[in-house]
Amino acid sequence: MEQDNKNSYRTKQSLPQEFYHSCLGKIIILLVLLFVLFVIAVITVPSDEKMETEMMDNIRECIQQNDSIKGDAIDDAVANFSRIFTEADTTFNDKEVMEAFHKYNKLEIYRHSFYTTARLRNNLSAEGIRVGVGIFNLVIPTIKYSDIILFVSTIKNYNKERLIDPAPQDEYVGENPNIKEYHYLGDPDN
Repeated sequence: MEQDNKNSYRTKQSLPQEFYHSCLGKIIILLVLLFVLFVIAVITVPSDEKMETEMMDNIRECIQQNDSIKGDAIDDAVANFSRIFTEADTTFNDKEVMEAFHKYNKLEIYRHSFYTTARLRNNLSAEGIRVGVGIFNLVIPTIKYSDIILFVSTIKNYNKERLIDPAPQDEYVGENPNIKEYHYLGDPDN
């Protein structure tokens, strides 16, 4: 009777069950799943043309939504998430704004091993700001309206003023000292 109780607790597992329940088996299964995901990501990298057209659509949407009330980073994230699934309003005629965008900004697409990035270069950021990521044939925008330059003006209004104003002519400020060139001739004592 005691022999039957010992055997009833120990059930025989098949080899796949033992493999699945072992630590090494779980690590190997996880690595295989990650490899499959990596292969799918490499196969479905968005092309440069798709990335550029989607990003230009997202930039147009960002410019069109600018007339709404400004929010915080959460509002930008929600707006960018919604731009994944929507398209810009084509009835809105903003030809001058888009010409200004192309004049002051440059969109560059960079292809990586399993994803693509879009960077926006302008005078504010010479190295570029990442404004979009493409992975699994999906373009995810990360652009904000503050990343875009649409017009250029002077930084300060007084840029034609002299930095140091000369002293008034009627005020005596003293005579200029007689300054001679100094040439080091060495140590005269040695």
